[in-house]
Amino acid sequence: MTILITGANGQLGRLVVAALLARGTAPDAIVAGARDLTRVADLAERGVRTAHVDYDSPASLSAALADVDSVLLVSGSQPGARVEGHRNVIDAAAAAGVTKLVYTSAPKATSVDWALGADHRATEQAIAESGIPAVIVRNNWYIENYLPDVQRAADTGVIAASVGDARIAPASRADFAEGAAVVLVEDGHIGQVYEFAGDTPISYDDIAAAASEVVGRDVSYVRLSTEEHIAALTSAGLDEGTAAFVAGIDTGIREGVLDISDSPLADLIGRPTTRFVDGLRAARA
Repeated sequence: MTILITGANGQLGRLVVAALLARGTAPDAIVAGARDLTRVADLAERGVRTAHVDYDSPASLSAALADVDSVLLVSGSQPGARVEGHRNVIDAAAAAGVTKLVYTSAPKATSVDWALGADHRATEQAIAESGIPAVIVRNNWYIENYLPDVQRAADTGVIAASVGDARIAPASRADFAEGAAVVLVEDGHIGQVYEFAGDTPISYDDIAAAASEVVGRDVSYVRLSTEEHIAALTSAGLDEGTAAFVAGIDTGIREGVLDISDSPLADLIGRPTTRFVDGLRAARA
């Protein structure tokens, strides 16, 4: 079986390649796809095959997918401008006869209408319409997402957000990468939609407490209204549209989009997910 990892030069894609290798997948059975092959040259030195993969270039996708059995489609990084590229990958995978497509989606993408969900909902629909045997893995928040907030809190003593009393269920990027690796290589996952999340939901007060422990000073969570959040973001230099989008993500969180308490992730990877405070420490190291 040959597995193509798209976006293999990125943080998640690299970790998926590492997880596949750690689980015994032969290096030459992995294809690391990237726009710039120099950024995966180190993987090539380890025996991993590499291929030019550009979501906006159907020709590159057709070439990369030749003789590939399974694909991990790592979602693009530009909200509002990535669905067409995703569709290009899906179309090329269908034409190549791929027998398993795994897609990294967003939590509750089809059941909750929230700022970050629209692209993922459209992509999941395109995958369903393609007929490709697929697995959807909806990754909750990465612990590493909070590193900038924690770094600022080291100076200010504050983590501010407009999520109210919401809970989230974060795990480390490596946890999610290992989950993706498992469903890529194991049988029995086709047709599943997995809400991947950490073992223990936490509040933003818990996040502030973990930040206090990591940075060595008192950190408090300050609750903002959506209007206050947008004003703070525009004062920091974001344009109105971007500020509203970012605050809209917090609205989704406030409404429970990241509050997952029954994730299969730990069972699939065979160990507990990373504790939030431990993930913060590792990210700052």
